[in-house]
Parts: sequence; C-alpha cells; structure tokens
Amino acid sequence: VAAVPVLFKQALENTDTEEGKSVSLRCELTKADAPVVWKKGGAALQASAKYEMKQKGTVAELVIHNAEPEDA
Repeated sequence: VAAVPVLFKQALENTDTEEGKSVSLRCELTKADAPVVWKKGGAALQASAKYEMKQKGTVAELVIHNAEPEDA
C-alpha cells in the first residue's frame, strides 16, 4: 500500500510586521503531526530565542521574535 503524501491544505502567505516586533507564519497540512522543517535560504532553522516552532494537529507555525529586515 502506497503512503499518502502530505500536502499543504493552506500554504504560507506573505506577512508584514514592524522591525523589532514578532511575526507568525502558519500553514495547514493534510495530515496531523507530519514532520515540518522550516528553512530560510535553503538552511533549516533551529528553535532558539528568535525562532519558535509550534505544531498542533495539522497546523504548523513559525514565530519570529524581534523581526529584522534580514528575516525577509
């Protein structure tokens, strides 16, 4: 039996914020608790004081704290 691929039910959308504020990026998947890797420029982001990753069911969220222009 072939595995059913995990797809985006709701893709990421561009989000604006002010410098120094926090911003939240969210996407919804077709399968609950599927592994999600957040990347920037091809490099995987690691959880830190700046990057907070959350996942509940089918919704994955990346919160960027203290946003800077380089986070675009």
